[in-house]
Amino acid sequence: MAKENMTTWDWIAYVLLVVGGLNWGLVGIGNLAEMNLDLVQLLLGGIPVLRDIVYILVGLSAVYALFAIAKKK
Repeated sequence: MAKENMTTWDWIAYVLLVVGGLNWGLVGIGNLAEMNLDLVQLLLGGIPVLRDIVYILVGLSAVYALFAIAKKK
């Protein structure tokens, strides 16, 4: 998808998917090294509701991206 064709929602979903993907990669590396590298948990662990909202938004972004990809084909 060309940058000029992306809507604001596309950009928001893209950024959240990158954040989520990097976070899950760090969680995997942290599990192998027996460390807690979950950045969302580390940054927002003191505010559980906000942390859960971030996780939900990342999941919704994945659903949005799936529909966007299916619509373009």
